[in-house]
Amino acid sequence: MRRRDFLRGSVAVAFTGNAAAQRILGANERLRVGVMGLGGRGRHLVRVLAARPNVEITHICDVDSRSFKRALSIVKEHQNGVPQTTKDFRYILDDKSVHILVNATPDHWHSLATILACQAEKDVYVEKPASHNLWEGRQMVDAARHYNRVVQLGTQNRSAPYVQKAVQYILSGGLGNIHLVRVINMKQMGGIGRKADQAPPKELDHSMWLGPAPIRPFNPNRFNQWNWFWDYSGGDIINDGVHQLDIARWLIDRNYPLTVTSAGGSYHFEDDRETPDTQHVLFEYKGLTMTFELAMWTPYMKKTPWKFRQKDDFPNWMFSSTRVEVYGTNGIMMMGRHGGGWQAFGTDWKEIASEVGRRPLDHHLDNFFDCIRSRNRPNADIETGHLSTLLAHIANISHRLEGRKLQFDGQKEFFPDDPEANTLARRTGRSPWIIPSEI
Repeated sequence: MRRRDFLRGSVAVAFTGNAAAQRILGANERLRVGVMGLGGRGRHLVRVLAARPNVEITHICDVDSRSFKRALSIVKEHQNGVPQTTKDFRYILDDKSVHILVNATPDHWHSLATILACQAEKDVYVEKPASHNLWEGRQMVDAARHYNRVVQLGTQNRSAPYVQKAVQYILSGGLGNIHLVRVINMKQMGGIGRKADQAPPKELDHSMWLGPAPIRPFNPNRFNQWNWFWDYSGGDIINDGVHQLDIARWLIDRNYPLTVTSAGGSYHFEDDRETPDTQHVLFEYKGLTMTFELAMWTPYMKKTPWKFRQKDDFPNWMFSSTRVEVYGTNGIMMMGRHGGGWQAFGTDWKEIASEVGRRPLDHHLDNFFDCIRSRNRPNADIETGHLSTLLAHIANISHRLEGRKLQFDGQKEFFPDDPEANTLARRTGRSPWIIPSEI
C-alpha cells in the first residue's frame, strides 16, 4: 500500500505483506524500533532501548514536537544513527524496514495503534493498561492472533523471577486453599486544580492527540492529567493498580470474576478529575473473594524506593502502598511489585517461605525480543494483559453505575441483561480513528 493512499483512506484497513517482517530474524540482527509517545514513560523506554546493542531506534513519534529534542539527545547518548521524527505514527507503520512499534501513548491510543501495527506486520510493545475499554482489549487480542504478531504488554512483573516463584509456591499448595486476596493501591498524590479551556500550543497537533476520543477544546488538565478523565483512561485503578491486579490474577489462577461491585468517589480532591480518588472494589469468584483498595491521599503509604528494590530486603508491609496480600488456610503471603520480593507467614506468625525481588523491566524486554526471534508468545502476551486490564474496566463500569453489582459472563465478555453496563464496555470512536469490528 502506498503511504499517501493509506493516509487518505480509512485507518481500519490491512497492509500489504511485509516479507522482511515474516521471516525469522537472526540472533545478531539488529531490531529496528519506532517509539510512539515521548512522555515520561516513553522517554524512559527510549533510554533503555537505545542502550541495547541489538536495537536501533529508527523513529520517534509524538503529537507534540517539543518532545523531540529531549528524546533525540537520549538516543544520541547510546547510538550513532539519528532517528526520524514525526507527529504521525503511520510513517512508522509504512516503513517496511521497521520491526517493532513501541506504544507509550495515553491509554485511549493503545488499542487502535496496536491493531494498525499488527496489520502493518510490526510486533508491538504496548504500555499498560492494555486498552481504554473492554471491547477494544479483545480486538487487540484478535489482531495479534490474526496477523501472527508478538504483542507484549508492559506489565513487567510477568517476567520477574521472584513473582514466578510465588506463583509456583501458591499453586503447589504452599498456603493451602486460597479464599481471600487484597490488592492495595494507596499513596499520596497532589490535586490537579481547575483549568479553563484555551488554545493548544502551536507545537501540538491536538486533533491527533484526541484520536479516537471525542472532540473537545484543549484543556491543560485533560492534556497533562489525562489519567483522571474517562475519555482517555480510568483513574488510578488502571493507571497504577493494574500492575497489582495482574499479579493477583496470576497468583489465584483465575480469569473472569462472576460479579463485581465498586464503591467510592472523589472524596478528598475538589478539582477537575472525573475518576475516583477513593475506590473499593469487590470481585467474586467461585470460592474466592478479591478486593481492590485505592486511596490517593494517604501520606503514610509509600511505594518501595527503587534503590531498595535492588537489595535483599523486604518492605514494611503495613505501609507498602502497592502490595498484594494472599490469604490461605495455611498461611499468608505479602507480595511487592516491580521488586520488593515476597514473604509467606504461617499460623505461628513465623516466615515459612520468601524470595527477594528485583526490578523486572530488563527481563521483560529480554523476553519480548527473544519472542520476536522465536515467534513464541511472550510472558505478558496481549491476551494475558487484556484479562487483567478487564478487571479494572468492569470495576469502573460498576463505579460509573453508582456501585451497581454487575454479573459478568466471561465466555462472551459482557454483562447479561444489562444494556447500560454493556454500553460502557466500548466507545463509538471518532472518524477516521475507528477500530474495525472485524479484524
